[in-house]
Amino acid sequence: MRCTNSINMLKSYRKKALSLFMMIVIMSLTGCGSAAYSMPYDSNYQVSSFKLVQTDDIQTAKTFASDLCVVDKDIPNSDVDITDVSAAALFDLNGGNTLYAKNANKQVHPASITKVMTALVALKHAASDQVLTASDNVIITEPGAQLCGLKPGDSMTLDQALHILLIHSANDVAVMIAEGVGGTIDEFVNMMNEEAASLGATNCNFVNPNGLTAEGHYVTAYDLYLIFEEALKYELFNEIIQMTTYSTTFKAKDGSDKTLDLKTLNLFLRGDYTAPDNINVIGGKTGTTNAAGHCLILLSRSSNGNPYISVIMNSASTEDLYLKMTDLLKAAK
Repeated sequence: MRCTNSINMLKSYRKKALSLFMMIVIMSLTGCGSAAYSMPYDSNYQVSSFKLVQTDDIQTAKTFASDLCVVDKDIPNSDVDITDVSAAALFDLNGGNTLYAKNANKQVHPASITKVMTALVALKHAASDQVLTASDNVIITEPGAQLCGLKPGDSMTLDQALHILLIHSANDVAVMIAEGVGGTIDEFVNMMNEEAASLGATNCNFVNPNGLTAEGHYVTAYDLYLIFEEALKYELFNEIIQMTTYSTTFKAKDGSDKTLDLKTLNLFLRGDYTAPDNINVIGGKTGTTNAAGHCLILLSRSSNGNPYISVIMNSASTEDLYLKMTDLLKAAK
């Protein structure tokens, strides 16, 4: 499904500022320290680090937050040796520093990490006890697509749906959430892109709520950091991404009960892979498609309690992804 409205909206958002020449003071490129510099605004600038603000009929571009990390170039780290991935980054949330970056602003397929944005929009615009009902659009026939087996007429609360979305990465439940919260998939996708723009995540574009491969659907590792960091502000999101199992019962169209017993797809949480000794993986979101490869975004904490967000996009295999993520987390102190 292609949502041309969302693409046109983002283009229009940028074109409004194209003719303006504005000087902005932004954070140091490797973090959020006191160092500052100025630069002219360019609507095609490939670093998501500002948003437009209307003040007294004058548009200016300013940093979207003073406590977020900004990166516009690769940042090596002597503790990290990552090759053969499209993009990777490690962000120190308390220090506001980018500890490692490789192609952090490169536009790539996000696969199911898209569902972090789906969850964020749903949490922002709907109550967790809202009842959702599946339409015919939950029938997804793409080979290999992760599903929970929804049928038209099945119903559950948004709370249940978000658990299934983030733990099992079900593409059919993402469709049900989108239609239940946005009215239509297209309108929900517009909400996703509006939320991205409001966060300063201006180098991504969404055309569906589940991350199945589609033309015009892309993110950057840096924009995923911005989206994930915002989602972490919601208690329910934090709770779900830390869960290893989930069992629930929902209703079929005829009123009968349907039961699901799920295990997390996060292999750190399942104990299949081990993070460095000083790091505790709290939770995150996986994503895999042929186009995106194997992807993972994590929230972790060091032994002294410092939080980090780490991202790897387009690794060659599951094993390769987790071994590289373990290597990346060595840079977290």
